[in-house]
Amino acid sequence: MRDVLPELLEWYHAGKTVGVGTVVATFQSAPRPPGASILVGPDGSAVGSVSGGCVEGAVYELARSVVESGTPVLERYGVSDDDAFAVGLTRGGILDVYVEKVDAASFPELDEVADDVAHDRPVALATVIEHPDPAWRGRRLVVRPEEAEVPRSGSLGSLRADDAVADDARGLLAAGHNQTLTYGPDGERRGEGMRVFVWAFAPPPRMLVFGAIDFAAAVARMGNFLGYQVTVCDARPVFATTSRFPFADEVVVDWPHRYLRAEVDAGRIDGRTVLAVLTHDPKFDVPLLEVALRLPDVAYVGAMGSRRTHDDRMARLREAGLLEHELARLSSPIGLDLGARTPEETAISIAAEIIALRWGGRGERLAELSGRIHHHAEQVG
Repeated sequence: MRDVLPELLEWYHAGKTVGVGTVVATFQSAPRPPGASILVGPDGSAVGSVSGGCVEGAVYELARSVVESGTPVLERYGVSDDDAFAVGLTRGGILDVYVEKVDAASFPELDEVADDVAHDRPVALATVIEHPDPAWRGRRLVVRPEEAEVPRSGSLGSLRADDAVADDARGLLAAGHNQTLTYGPDGERRGEGMRVFVWAFAPPPRMLVFGAIDFAAAVARMGNFLGYQVTVCDARPVFATTSRFPFADEVVVDWPHRYLRAEVDAGRIDGRTVLAVLTHDPKFDVPLLEVALRLPDVAYVGAMGSRRTHDDRMARLREAGLLEHELARLSSPIGLDLGARTPEETAISIAAEIIALRWGGRGERLAELSGRIHHHAEQVG
Protein backbone atom coordinates (compact mmCIF):
# COMPACT_ATOMS: atom_id res chain seq x y z
CA MET A 1 0.00 0.00 0.00
CA ARG A 2 2.90 2.37 0.62
CA ASP A 3 3.47 2.80 -3.13
CA VAL A 4 -0.12 3.84 -3.85
CA LEU A 5 -0.75 5.81 -0.66
CA PRO A 6 -0.41 9.30 -2.25
CA GLU A 7 -3.11 8.58 -4.86
CA LEU A 8 -5.34 6.92 -2.26
CA LEU A 9 -5.08 9.96 0.03
CA GLU A 10 -5.89 12.36 -2.80
CA TRP A 11 -9.19 10.60 -3.55
CA TYR A 12 -9.87 10.02 0.16
CA HIS A 13 -9.52 13.72 1.02
CA ALA A 14 -11.72 14.61 -1.93
CA GLY A 15 -14.51 12.56 -0.36
CA LYS A 16 -14.34 9.83 -3.01
CA THR A 17 -14.68 6.07 -2.64
CA VAL A 18 -11.83 3.87 -3.87
CA GLY A 19 -11.67 0.14 -4.53
CA VAL A 20 -8.51 -1.38 -3.07
CA GLY A 21 -7.17 -4.86 -3.81
CA THR A 22 -4.23 -6.11 -1.77
CA VAL A 23 -2.15 -9.27 -1.96
CA VAL A 24 -2.44 -10.85 1.49
CA ALA A 25 -0.82 -14.24 0.88
CA THR A 26 1.21 -15.94 -1.86
CA PHE A 27 2.07 -19.52 -2.70
CA GLN A 28 4.76 -20.80 -5.07
CA SER A 29 6.21 -18.13 -7.39
CA ALA A 30 3.51 -15.46 -7.18
CA PRO A 31 4.57 -12.27 -9.01
CA ARG A 32 4.01 -9.71 -6.22
CA PRO A 33 4.62 -9.98 -2.44
CA PRO A 34 2.05 -9.57 0.35
CA GLY A 35 1.17 -5.91 0.73
CA ALA A 36 1.19 -5.06 -2.99
CA SER A 37 -1.97 -3.10 -3.82
CA ILE A 38 -4.01 -1.85 -6.74
CA LEU A 39 -6.44 1.06 -6.55
CA VAL A 40 -9.53 1.49 -8.69
CA GLY A 41 -10.35 5.17 -8.58
CA PRO A 42 -13.75 6.85 -8.81
CA ASP A 43 -12.93 7.79 -12.41
CA GLY A 44 -12.25 4.16 -13.30
CA SER A 45 -8.48 4.56 -13.40
CA ALA A 46 -6.16 1.89 -11.99
CA VAL A 47 -3.07 2.61 -9.90
CA GLY A 48 -0.59 -0.01 -8.73
CA SER A 49 -0.42 -3.74 -9.30
CA VAL A 50 -1.07 -7.02 -7.53
CA SER A 51 0.28 -9.43 -10.11
CA GLY A 52 2.44 -7.71 -12.70
CA GLY A 53 -0.48 -7.97 -15.10
CA CYS A 54 -1.51 -11.63 -14.75
CA VAL A 55 -4.81 -11.18 -12.91
CA GLU A 56 -5.09 -7.39 -12.88
CA GLY A 57 -8.22 -7.35 -15.00
CA ALA A 58 -10.11 -9.73 -12.73
CA VAL A 59 -9.12 -7.81 -9.59
CA TYR A 60 -10.09 -4.54 -11.27
CA GLU A 61 -13.60 -5.80 -12.02
CA LEU A 62 -13.98 -7.28 -8.55
CA ALA A 63 -12.92 -3.96 -6.97
CA ARG A 64 -15.58 -2.09 -8.94
CA SER A 65 -18.17 -4.60 -7.75
CA VAL A 66 -17.03 -4.28 -4.13
CA VAL A 67 -17.32 -0.48 -4.30
CA GLU A 68 -20.93 -0.91 -5.39
CA SER A 69 -21.86 -3.53 -2.80
CA GLY A 70 -19.69 -2.30 0.08
CA THR A 71 -18.92 -5.90 1.01
CA PRO A 72 -15.23 -6.87 1.15
CA VAL A 73 -14.15 -10.04 -0.64
CA LEU A 74 -11.19 -12.39 -0.19
CA GLU A 75 -10.43 -14.05 -3.52
CA ARG A 76 -7.83 -16.64 -4.54
CA TYR A 77 -6.23 -16.43 -7.98
CA GLY A 78 -4.01 -18.87 -9.82
CA VAL A 79 -1.36 -17.53 -12.17
CA SER A 80 -0.85 -19.80 -15.17
CA ASP A 81 2.62 -20.77 -16.34
CA ASP A 82 2.12 -18.80 -19.56
CA ASP A 83 1.06 -15.65 -17.70
CA ALA A 84 3.89 -16.06 -15.23
CA PHE A 85 6.40 -16.32 -18.07
CA ALA A 86 5.13 -13.02 -19.43
CA VAL A 87 6.18 -11.23 -16.22
CA GLY A 88 9.53 -12.95 -15.86
CA LEU A 89 8.77 -16.11 -13.86
CA THR A 90 9.42 -19.68 -14.87
CA ARG A 91 6.10 -20.93 -13.55
CA GLY A 92 2.84 -19.69 -12.09
CA GLY A 93 1.70 -19.36 -8.52
CA ILE A 94 -1.27 -18.62 -6.31
CA LEU A 95 -2.16 -15.37 -4.59
CA ASP A 96 -4.91 -14.38 -2.19
CA VAL A 97 -6.22 -10.87 -2.81
CA TYR A 98 -8.38 -8.96 -0.33
CA VAL A 99 -10.61 -6.40 -2.03
CA GLU A 100 -12.39 -3.65 -0.11
CA LYS A 101 -13.82 -0.18 -0.55
CA VAL A 102 -12.08 2.69 1.17
CA ASP A 103 -13.57 6.05 2.06
CA ALA A 104 -13.73 8.31 5.10
CA ALA A 105 -16.59 6.33 6.65
CA SER A 106 -15.07 2.86 6.19
CA PHE A 107 -11.48 3.78 7.06
CA PRO A 108 -11.42 6.72 9.51
CA GLU A 109 -7.91 5.75 10.68
CA LEU A 110 -6.28 6.29 7.28
CA ASP A 111 -5.06 9.82 7.99
CA GLU A 112 -3.28 8.85 11.19
CA VAL A 113 -1.65 5.86 9.51
CA ALA A 114 -0.54 8.03 6.59
CA ASP A 115 0.89 10.62 8.97
CA ASP A 116 2.96 7.97 10.74
CA VAL A 117 4.22 6.63 7.39
CA ALA A 118 5.09 10.13 6.15
CA HIS A 119 7.14 10.83 9.28
CA ASP A 120 8.88 7.42 9.34
CA ARG A 121 7.14 6.42 12.57
CA PRO A 122 6.63 2.65 12.75
CA VAL A 123 2.97 1.68 12.47
CA ALA A 124 1.13 -1.54 11.63
CA LEU A 125 -2.36 -1.84 10.20
CA ALA A 126 -4.21 -5.06 11.01
CA THR A 127 -7.36 -5.86 9.01
CA VAL A 128 -9.74 -8.78 9.46
CA ILE A 129 -9.95 -10.41 6.03
CA GLU A 130 -11.83 -13.60 6.98
CA HIS A 131 -14.19 -14.41 9.86
CA PRO A 132 -17.26 -16.63 10.52
CA ASP A 133 -19.18 -13.50 11.50
CA PRO A 134 -19.42 -11.19 8.44
CA ALA A 135 -19.67 -8.18 10.76
CA TRP A 136 -16.02 -8.65 11.74
CA ARG A 137 -14.68 -8.55 8.19
CA GLY A 138 -12.97 -5.28 7.34
CA ARG A 139 -12.45 -4.19 10.94
CA ARG A 140 -9.07 -2.58 11.58
CA LEU A 141 -6.60 -2.15 14.40
CA VAL A 142 -3.76 0.38 14.19
CA VAL A 143 -0.74 -0.81 16.17
CA ARG A 144 2.38 1.12 17.18
CA PRO A 145 5.32 0.33 19.46
CA GLU A 146 4.29 0.12 23.10
CA GLU A 147 6.27 3.25 23.97
CA ALA A 148 4.30 5.36 21.45
CA GLU A 149 1.99 8.06 22.71
CA VAL A 150 -1.00 6.14 21.31
CA PRO A 151 0.09 2.46 21.20
CA ARG A 152 -3.03 1.36 19.32
CA SER A 153 -6.38 2.56 18.03
CA GLY A 154 -9.46 0.99 16.51
CA SER A 155 -10.65 -2.53 17.28
CA LEU A 156 -11.11 -5.87 15.55
CA GLY A 157 -14.14 -6.81 17.62
CA SER A 158 -12.98 -7.86 21.08
CA LEU A 159 -10.27 -7.03 23.60
CA ARG A 160 -8.92 -10.57 23.42
CA ALA A 161 -8.51 -10.37 19.66
CA ASP A 162 -7.01 -6.89 19.87
CA ASP A 163 -4.43 -7.99 22.46
CA ALA A 164 -3.36 -11.07 20.50
CA VAL A 165 -3.08 -9.30 17.16
CA ALA A 166 -1.34 -6.23 18.62
CA ASP A 167 1.32 -8.43 20.15
CA ASP A 168 1.99 -10.26 16.89
CA ALA A 169 1.78 -7.10 14.80
CA ARG A 170 4.54 -5.49 16.86
CA GLY A 171 6.75 -8.47 16.10
CA LEU A 172 6.10 -8.07 12.38
CA LEU A 173 6.70 -4.34 12.66
CA ALA A 174 10.11 -4.92 14.24
CA ALA A 175 11.07 -7.16 11.32
CA GLY A 176 9.41 -5.01 8.66
CA HIS A 177 7.31 -7.93 7.32
CA ASN A 178 3.72 -8.03 6.02
CA GLN A 179 1.86 -11.25 6.82
CA THR A 180 -1.54 -12.90 7.20
CA LEU A 181 -2.08 -14.31 10.71
CA THR A 182 -4.61 -16.95 11.74
CA TYR A 183 -6.54 -17.09 15.04
CA GLY A 184 -9.70 -18.52 16.50
CA PRO A 185 -12.86 -16.41 16.01
CA ASP A 186 -12.20 -14.42 19.21
CA GLY A 187 -8.43 -14.14 18.82
CA GLU A 188 -7.62 -17.53 20.31
CA ARG A 189 -3.98 -18.43 19.74
CA ARG A 190 -4.86 -22.02 18.91
CA GLY A 191 -7.69 -22.07 16.50
CA GLU A 192 -8.91 -21.17 13.06
CA GLY A 193 -11.65 -19.04 11.63
CA MET A 194 -10.23 -15.53 11.76
CA ARG A 195 -7.49 -14.37 9.38
CA VAL A 196 -5.91 -10.96 9.87
CA PHE A 197 -3.61 -9.25 7.39
CA VAL A 198 -0.93 -7.02 8.91
CA TRP A 199 0.75 -4.25 6.93
CA ALA A 200 3.98 -3.34 8.72
CA PHE A 201 4.91 0.21 7.77
CA ALA A 202 8.36 0.34 9.30
CA PRO A 203 10.84 3.13 8.55
CA PRO A 204 13.23 2.34 5.70
CA PRO A 205 16.03 -0.06 6.69
CA ARG A 206 19.42 1.54 7.28
CA MET A 207 22.66 1.13 5.38
CA LEU A 208 25.76 2.39 7.18
CA VAL A 209 28.76 2.88 4.90
CA PHE A 210 32.06 3.42 6.67
CA GLY A 211 34.94 5.00 4.77
CA ALA A 212 34.55 8.11 2.61
CA ILE A 213 36.14 6.72 -0.54
CA ASP A 214 35.01 6.56 -4.17
CA PHE A 215 33.65 3.03 -3.65
CA ALA A 216 31.52 4.39 -0.78
CA ALA A 217 29.88 6.91 -3.10
CA ALA A 218 28.84 4.09 -5.45
CA VAL A 219 27.60 1.91 -2.57
CA ALA A 220 25.61 4.84 -1.14
CA ARG A 221 23.98 5.38 -4.52
CA MET A 222 23.08 1.69 -4.79
CA GLY A 223 21.72 1.66 -1.23
CA ASN A 224 19.56 4.66 -2.02
CA PHE A 225 18.25 2.88 -5.14
CA LEU A 226 17.33 -0.19 -3.07
CA GLY A 227 15.36 1.89 -0.57
CA TYR A 228 17.81 2.07 2.32
CA GLN A 229 18.31 5.14 4.46
CA VAL A 230 22.02 5.63 3.83
CA THR A 231 24.59 7.07 6.22
CA VAL A 232 28.24 7.56 5.26
CA CYS A 233 30.63 7.88 8.20
CA ASP A 234 34.34 8.76 8.25
CA ALA A 235 36.60 10.44 10.79
CA ARG A 236 38.24 12.67 8.16
CA PRO A 237 36.23 15.87 7.59
CA VAL A 238 38.00 16.71 4.35
CA PHE A 239 36.58 13.55 2.74
CA ALA A 240 33.25 13.15 4.58
CA THR A 241 31.26 15.88 2.83
CA THR A 242 27.75 15.98 1.45
CA SER A 243 29.03 17.16 -1.94
CA ARG A 244 31.00 13.91 -2.35
CA PHE A 245 28.03 11.76 -1.33
CA PRO A 246 24.89 13.28 -2.87
CA PHE A 247 22.92 10.01 -2.58
CA ALA A 248 23.52 9.61 1.17
CA ASP A 249 20.76 10.71 3.53
CA GLU A 250 23.41 11.89 5.97
CA VAL A 251 27.18 12.19 6.12
CA VAL A 252 28.75 11.93 9.57
CA VAL A 253 32.22 13.00 10.65
CA ASP A 254 33.17 10.73 13.54
CA TRP A 255 35.30 7.73 14.35
CA PRO A 256 33.36 4.79 12.88
CA HIS A 257 33.39 2.60 16.00
CA ARG A 258 32.29 5.49 18.19
CA TYR A 259 29.46 6.44 15.85
CA LEU A 260 28.20 2.85 15.58
CA ARG A 261 28.24 2.37 19.35
CA ALA A 262 26.26 5.59 19.81
CA GLU A 263 23.68 4.47 17.23
CA VAL A 264 23.34 1.10 18.98
CA ASP A 265 22.90 2.76 22.37
CA ALA A 266 20.26 5.07 20.88
CA GLY A 267 18.29 2.08 19.56
CA ARG A 268 18.71 3.05 15.91
CA ILE A 269 20.25 -0.25 14.77
CA ASP A 270 17.95 -3.22 14.15
CA GLY A 271 17.75 -6.56 12.38
CA ARG A 272 17.33 -4.92 8.96
CA THR A 273 20.46 -2.76 9.21
CA VAL A 274 23.36 -3.49 6.85
CA LEU A 275 26.93 -2.36 7.47
CA ALA A 276 29.51 -1.91 4.71
CA VAL A 277 33.03 -1.36 6.05
CA LEU A 278 35.10 0.14 3.22
CA THR A 279 37.88 1.73 5.29
CA HIS A 280 40.40 -1.18 4.87
CA ASP A 281 42.63 0.58 7.41
CA PRO A 282 43.25 -1.31 10.68
CA LYS A 283 43.01 1.79 12.86
CA PHE A 284 39.46 2.33 11.59
CA ASP A 285 38.05 -1.07 10.69
CA VAL A 286 39.30 -3.26 13.56
CA PRO A 287 37.69 -1.16 16.37
CA LEU A 288 34.58 -0.82 14.20
CA LEU A 289 34.28 -4.55 13.54
CA GLU A 290 34.80 -5.29 17.23
CA VAL A 291 31.52 -3.47 17.81
CA ALA A 292 29.71 -4.62 14.65
CA LEU A 293 30.40 -8.36 14.91
CA ARG A 294 29.18 -8.46 18.51
CA LEU A 295 25.78 -7.00 17.64
CA PRO A 296 23.13 -9.71 17.92
CA ASP A 297 20.75 -8.73 15.16
CA VAL A 298 22.13 -6.77 12.21
CA ALA A 299 21.35 -8.16 8.77
CA TYR A 300 24.79 -7.88 7.22
CA VAL A 301 28.38 -6.91 8.01
CA GLY A 302 30.76 -6.76 5.05
CA ALA A 303 34.32 -5.49 4.89
CA MET A 304 36.38 -4.52 1.84
CA GLY A 305 39.95 -5.59 1.25
CA SER A 306 42.28 -8.00 -0.49
CA ARG A 307 42.85 -11.57 0.68
CA ARG A 308 45.98 -10.38 2.47
CA THR A 309 44.06 -7.54 4.13
CA HIS A 310 41.37 -10.00 5.15
CA ASP A 311 43.86 -12.41 6.75
CA ASP A 312 45.55 -9.57 8.62
CA ARG A 313 42.19 -8.20 9.76
CA MET A 314 41.03 -11.59 11.03
CA ALA A 315 44.25 -12.03 13.01
CA ARG A 316 43.81 -8.61 14.61
CA LEU A 317 40.19 -9.35 15.47
CA ARG A 318 41.16 -12.64 17.11
CA GLU A 319 43.80 -10.77 19.12
CA ALA A 320 41.06 -8.36 20.18
CA GLY A 321 39.11 -11.30 21.63
CA LEU A 322 36.44 -11.98 19.04
CA LEU A 323 35.20 -15.56 18.96
CA GLU A 324 34.95 -17.75 15.88
CA HIS A 325 31.15 -17.62 15.71
CA GLU A 326 31.37 -13.81 15.76
CA LEU A 327 34.00 -13.76 13.04
CA ALA A 328 31.85 -16.09 10.94
CA ARG A 329 29.28 -13.30 10.59
CA LEU A 330 31.73 -11.19 8.60
CA SER A 331 31.40 -11.11 4.80
CA SER A 332 34.99 -10.50 3.74
CA PRO A 333 36.17 -9.85 1.13
CA ILE A 334 32.90 -8.04 0.61
CA GLY A 335 30.48 -8.80 -2.25
CA LEU A 336 29.79 -11.59 -4.71
CA ASP A 337 32.23 -12.78 -7.35
CA LEU A 338 30.98 -10.84 -10.36
CA GLY A 339 34.40 -9.91 -11.67
CA ALA A 340 33.72 -6.30 -10.63
CA ARG A 341 36.45 -3.72 -11.26
CA THR A 342 34.95 -0.24 -11.05
CA PRO A 343 33.36 1.33 -7.95
CA GLU A 344 29.94 1.01 -9.57
CA GLU A 345 30.42 -2.66 -10.45
CA THR A 346 31.72 -3.32 -6.93
CA ALA A 347 28.67 -1.63 -5.46
CA ILE A 348 26.47 -3.97 -7.49
CA SER A 349 28.40 -6.99 -6.20
CA ILE A 350 27.91 -5.78 -2.60
CA ALA A 351 24.21 -5.16 -3.18
CA ALA A 352 23.90 -8.60 -4.78
CA GLU A 353 25.41 -10.25 -1.71
CA ILE A 354 23.07 -8.36 0.62
CA ILE A 355 20.05 -9.39 -1.47
CA ALA A 356 21.20 -13.02 -1.69
CA LEU A 357 21.69 -13.28 2.07
CA ARG A 358 18.34 -11.63 2.75
CA TRP A 359 16.34 -13.94 0.49
CA GLY A 360 18.41 -17.11 0.64
CA GLY A 361 19.76 -16.90 -2.90
CA ARG A 362 23.07 -18.48 -3.95
CA GLY A 363 24.26 -15.94 -6.48
CA GLU A 364 24.33 -18.42 -9.34
CA ARG A 365 23.13 -17.85 -12.92
CA LEU A 366 19.40 -18.47 -13.13
CA ALA A 367 19.85 -19.78 -16.65
CA GLU A 368 21.87 -22.69 -15.25
CA LEU A 369 19.41 -23.56 -12.48
CA SER A 370 16.01 -25.22 -12.36
CA GLY A 371 13.14 -24.93 -9.90
CA ARG A 372 11.89 -21.87 -8.05
CA ILE A 373 13.29 -18.42 -8.77
CA HIS A 374 11.88 -16.68 -5.71
CA HIS A 375 13.06 -17.56 -2.20
CA HIS A 376 11.41 -16.88 1.14
CA ALA A 377 12.87 -14.06 3.21
CA GLU A 378 15.43 -15.05 5.80
CA GLN A 379 14.16 -14.49 9.32
CA VAL A 380 16.30 -12.05 11.29
CA GLY A 381 16.91 -12.28 15.01
